[in-house]
Amino acid sequence: MKSRTNRGFSLLELLITVAIGITMAGVTFIAMMPLFKQNHIDQAYDTTLSVVRNYRNQSITQGKRYILIFTAPRTITVQYWGVAVPVNPAPVTVATYTLPQDMQFAVQAGFPNPGPDGFGTGAAAVTMNACAVTGTSCLIFYPDGSAQDDLGNFNSGVIYITNPSSSIYSSRAITIFGSTGRVRGWRLYNQSGNKWVQQ
Repeated sequence: MKSRTNRGFSLLELLITVAIGITMAGVTFIAMMPLFKQNHIDQAYDTTLSVVRNYRNQSITQGKRYILIFTAPRTITVQYWGVAVPVNPAPVTVATYTLPQDMQFAVQAGFPNPGPDGFGTGAAAVTMNACAVTGTSCLIFYPDGSAQDDLGNFNSGVIYITNPSSSIYSSRAITIFGSTGRVRGWRLYNQSGNKWVQQ
């Protein structure tokens, strides 16, 4: 008779191994959650900043007018606005962008007043002039690179991006200077009180 030297794992050993694996997976997932949230914040900020800069550049290079509308909670609509005499045609939507599901154009309690670059009071998600052509606040880039409203007034303002269910220090802001179309990005820090710091 031969003795059996090759034995398999017992059921108890397999259960312990599976339990250890599930515990490690759970701990890893919990540890990764802040990174997932940070990724959504960065994605929303990068999307908004790149759309603003891209259509300002297209206005300059193509000699066209582009209208940007930031609609709560998370939509950016881009329209082309042609020129005609005596009446300009209605704007035509050329693109729509959406932020990640948990991100919004919104404000949170604790945003400094005034806002970054002195624009806004930290109380409204988008602070820009209203445009009759769109029926809402809008930003129109002209071929000279400036940001204006539909009456030809320079349109400086700020756009706040945040996750309302997260810390205010994960918030971002983007400012636009009407006369030049200059665009700057900001992040909120706690430095002797809440303060916007340029990215």
